[in-house]
Amino acid sequence: MAGNDIMENWLIKQVKLAPHRLALMYEDKTWTFKQLQDAVYRIAKKLVGFDKRLGKRTALITGNTPASYFMILALQQIGVQPVLLNFRLAFAELERQRKDAGVVVMFVDDSLKKQFSEFVKSNENYYFISEIKKFKTGKLKIIPTFEDESIASIMYTSGTTGRPHGVLQTYRNHFFSAIGSVLNLGLEADDQWLCAVPIFHVSGLSIMMRSLIYGTGVVLVPHFDPVKISELLATRPISIMSVVPVMLKRLLEVYPSGGYNNAFRTFLLGGAPIAAAILNDCRQKKISVIQSYGMTETCSQIVALNFADAPSKIGAVGKPLFPVEVRIKGRNHIGEVEVKGPNVARSYLNDQAGFEAKLTPDGWFKTGDIGFFDEEGFLFIKGRKDEMFISGGENVFPTEIEKVYSRVAGIKAIAVVGVFDKEWGQVPCAFVETEKDFKLKVKKLKNYGRKFLAHYKVPQRFVVVPQLPRTASGKVKHAEIEKLLSRDAE
Repeated sequence: MAGNDIMENWLIKQVKLAPHRLALMYEDKTWTFKQLQDAVYRIAKKLVGFDKRLGKRTALITGNTPASYFMILALQQIGVQPVLLNFRLAFAELERQRKDAGVVVMFVDDSLKKQFSEFVKSNENYYFISEIKKFKTGKLKIIPTFEDESIASIMYTSGTTGRPHGVLQTYRNHFFSAIGSVLNLGLEADDQWLCAVPIFHVSGLSIMMRSLIYGTGVVLVPHFDPVKISELLATRPISIMSVVPVMLKRLLEVYPSGGYNNAFRTFLLGGAPIAAAILNDCRQKKISVIQSYGMTETCSQIVALNFADAPSKIGAVGKPLFPVEVRIKGRNHIGEVEVKGPNVARSYLNDQAGFEAKLTPDGWFKTGDIGFFDEEGFLFIKGRKDEMFISGGENVFPTEIEKVYSRVAGIKAIAVVGVFDKEWGQVPCAFVETEKDFKLKVKKLKNYGRKFLAHYKVPQRFVVVPQLPRTASGKVKHAEIEKLLSRDAE
């Protein structure tokens, strides 16, 4: 598929193929694909009857609720680009992204009323989703086909190391992302994918898109509650669940004695490679975990590590999925990871030049990650290019240090940054979230680090913080660590 190819509207197609098959489950409510279409069309009629302020694109501050789910699909059905914004952002940040996207109207999920009530009241172009009921009903004109290069969604990068970019994700991007995933994970007609990750993030939205492409069900939960989710995994015929490392760790802590249901196949892990201790726990419990690597610009996963290979490839993210190509550009087989494939996004919103700056002359996308392939073709990520710092002439990657210290009992999470040093230029400094009652002993931690790391990689300082700044997917926002440095200096 290339150029101006088109596909039949995915929702329409699934209603034709399997109208009575489960499409969505939320708490005690279920929707078949036909019922999902009816719910989406009701909202779409109201949106069409609203007014022209919807424009080319409309922003959503979503929760993990059916209302937000329906809204995203309704906008796609009428050809309006949904701009998905993170409710955890400050109001000023949300306003910056709204203006950057050229959006007039913003809809907010009602589950966020406590947080956004005053904000919505004071902004005439902001509405809670429930207010749609008041709009006039318009004449519905559904988009019958999805053009390959039409924009299916816009979401902003997490901004772990700098200013967030609005990524233009096309229907072609989502389609091939879904194909690469299914060729790796397999597919059963009655598969159900549990979605506890936010649907404003690519990990959550891609579950929605896969459901429409595969014709499989989504079990949507409002937020991550390990006890409730464990109960669902034990009692519902759920096949797959997307998790980040902290979610998997907490689920293992409350793993039910009878295990999960017989249909459960695997966890799809993103965000960071699995720790050896967690992997061993999963093996003992006979729980499959597929590790993956991807980004907003690639519409989710592009590399995956099968569970069978994981024990011998600790730290690897896996091999490239079909039809993605991955290469390393650098010296001595270590360098920036570059990718090429039909699921690489089209551009950045209002920043074509910025996107093109990340493309090589022969059309490969530069990820900003530094990595290498081993002799068997498994990809290892050392860290972000823009997080790397130089200490005494040596390249230091914070990710490598963080992986070592994450194995220390009592350390919940750790983030490492380079700080100025007169002698060495920069030296590592670690910010640590600890378990309750854990006493951090710097000398002991330094001695531990020297067993596994070169001396210049061992943090010179360890600073305990209540919580590290994180993105929606659980990644630490290194760009905000400098703020912690400033506070610590004060």
